[in-house]
Amino acid sequence: MSENMINVPTMADLAAKGLTPEILFWVGCAGSFDERAKSITAAFVKILNKLSVNFAVLGTEESCTGEPAKRAGNEFLFQVQAVSNIEVMNAYGIKKIVTACPHCFNTIKNEYPELGGNYEVLHHSEFLQQLINEGKIKLQGGGEFKGKKITYHDSCYLGRSNNIYEAPRKVLEILDAELVEMKRSRTKGLCCGAGGAQMFKEPEPGFKDINIERTEEAIETGAKVIAAACPFCMTMLSDGVKNKEKESDIKVYDIAELIAKYEGL
Repeated sequence: MSENMINVPTMADLAAKGLTPEILFWVGCAGSFDERAKSITAAFVKILNKLSVNFAVLGTEESCTGEPAKRAGNEFLFQVQAVSNIEVMNAYGIKKIVTACPHCFNTIKNEYPELGGNYEVLHHSEFLQQLINEGKIKLQGGGEFKGKKITYHDSCYLGRSNNIYEAPRKVLEILDAELVEMKRSRTKGLCCGAGGAQMFKEPEPGFKDINIERTEEAIETGAKVIAAACPFCMTMLSDGVKNKEKESDIKVYDIAELIAKYEGL
């Protein structure tokens, strides 16, 4: 792996040189600390570097968006965390943010403005779609995904909360694969449970865990790849595939990982 492919400049480094990046890549807690989700971060960084996108991260100056605190009802803690982040980003004059986490995306895009954080915020699926539309990522034909069945799971914070359903699917089209839909998709998509905090606790008593139900729907499509656009969804679906003992047959990838593989990164 080329060192240039994993080069990650920080805002502090660029500011010291008097430089301003085009975009801030907001990594998020999962992308920073979760072992599986770190591969999403690495894949997206490789894409950015290959296409010479002028970007930077906050590094140690990035803290939690406050989203978990807000969803848990602790508005005070949310505002403390949010204002801290906003002060840092405003001090750097940040205008445009891209993140691979729909939870961070929703919070910064929709809840930071009332606290003084006004930015253009894109989910990485939207940014990747822009790169495809600009011809920077091109259909090459062939590749390991050509003709394979891929099914896409809609993240609640991307779909239901922000009406982003097509961008991830447009990104997947570049793979020249066969995109097959689950019986519940887009506005009727079934939550994997992560957005309802099931990833962080034991499930309520019942007949079946929600991520197992969703994974069964994905398996029914016959797809060999389950594509996700959220690190938390990816964890829930990966656990579902393990539960069904299908790990050797079905892989769960983030769309950035799929594009990085397609680009040979």
